[in-house]
Amino acid sequence: MEILAFVNQKGGVAKTTSVLNAGAALAIEGKRILLVDIDPQGSLSKCAGFRNIDKEPTTYEVIKGSADINDAIRTKNGVAPYDILPTDIRMSGAEIELISVPGRDTLLKEALENIKTPYDYILIDCSPSLNILTLMALTAATGVIIPIAAQYMPLDGMAQLLPTIDIVKKRLNKRLKVAGVIITMYDSRRSLDKEIIKAVKAKFPEETYKTIVRNNSKIAEAPTFGKDIFEYDPKSTGAEAYKEIAQEIIKKGVENG
Repeated sequence: MEILAFVNQKGGVAKTTSVLNAGAALAIEGKRILLVDIDPQGSLSKCAGFRNIDKEPTTYEVIKGSADINDAIRTKNGVAPYDILPTDIRMSGAEIELISVPGRDTLLKEALENIKTPYDYILIDCSPSLNILTLMALTAATGVIIPIAAQYMPLDGMAQLLPTIDIVKKRLNKRLKVAGVIITMYDSRRSLDKEIIKAVKAKFPEETYKTIVRNNSKIAEAPTFGKDIFEYDPKSTGAEAYKEIAQEIIKKGVENG
């Protein structure tokens, strides 16, 4: 089982979109998928259509230990079914409530170890900041996937993220690695976008996925309807891109044993 944390401390890089659509694409490839929402904004949950969960257990209750993770997981019946551990605004209190809890960095890892379903991939949607919740995800993960928009500020955000990954690997999770980099929101008409791609590939020549996600209105529209891109427009260029990214994720996993 691979646990992949999607992280970039810069918002607006299509991080949540990439978790949702890469997860959906992996499910279409026949993989058993769990998406974990650990962002207090609950964007992943909303984009997947889980918007009225105030009376249901979420990631918040799971990491606090007041709910069994198996009871909190929900199924999304898309083109191919996949599961999601949703969250909402309740998660915003977790940082303060858990600040004095011993071993808080391992709470998500321990919860995931109690899952009864044998998933092939668990994809974690992290907050756009390097907070306690993100550290929990990095501690639980086998790899990090960094979505980066073809713009300067997200590139700068990636540079700030790398030292944190190194610290977590040294102190909390020796198996952690950068498993992939997804370039998103690319516009071939902008010369800066091409320069950003060169810079990313120079830093991560092996990890950067060959598939580039171009600006696509269908990708932006789909979450409004609580759908992934394969439910909303399976023939769009966005759907094709995430299908290819899913295949790259599988291939890299096989290559890394």
